[in-house]
Amino acid sequence: MQETIYIKNMVCNRCIASVLDIFNAEGYVVESVELGKVIATKGAKSSFKNLSKMLTQIGFEVIANKTDTLIEQLKVAIIHKIENGETAHIFQALAKEFGKTETALSKLFSKSEGVTLEKYTINLKIEKVKEYIQLGQLNFSEIAYSLNYKTSSHLARQFKTVTGMSMSDYKNLENWDRKTLDQIV
Repeated sequence: MQETIYIKNMVCNRCIASVLDIFNAEGYVVESVELGKVIATKGAKSSFKNLSKMLTQIGFEVIANKTDTLIEQLKVAIIHKIENGETAHIFQALAKEFGKTETALSKLFSKSEGVTLEKYTINLKIEKVKEYIQLGQLNFSEIAYSLNYKTSSHLARQFKTVTGMSMSDYKNLENWDRKTLDQIV
């Protein structure tokens, strides 16, 4: 019987590969894998308990309840939108995608994560800015444009508020302070 299993902390393609390896090692027949979600059929020798244990050992977690599943799907959707430069009207798009009001999503997210949906999204965007700065392929105005900031000065103020330093100061650091996407709150 085919199951949909939601997994917390899957935030990149390497995560997908790691999770797929574990499912295969546990004898599951995997139909599809995407960030935060695996559709698979349990094999004859598969053990859900072992699967869960192996996933936990490398920093993932099987999500058991609907609220946690929705929150994880919401995080994955935000990451996708930021990665694809789809941040204009992001909360309206998320509300439509999840069939809930912006207010309902925001309240649910805040209650579950202890941070507002807006603050979480800003923190993700700032990590993306750090990545762009490290890559050195875009100037600050281009970075602001790619993340749908109205002006580069707005991004600069937000960056300084979140990190405590200017983007130029960050660019000149020898040891860049980056968080993995699953550590952002």
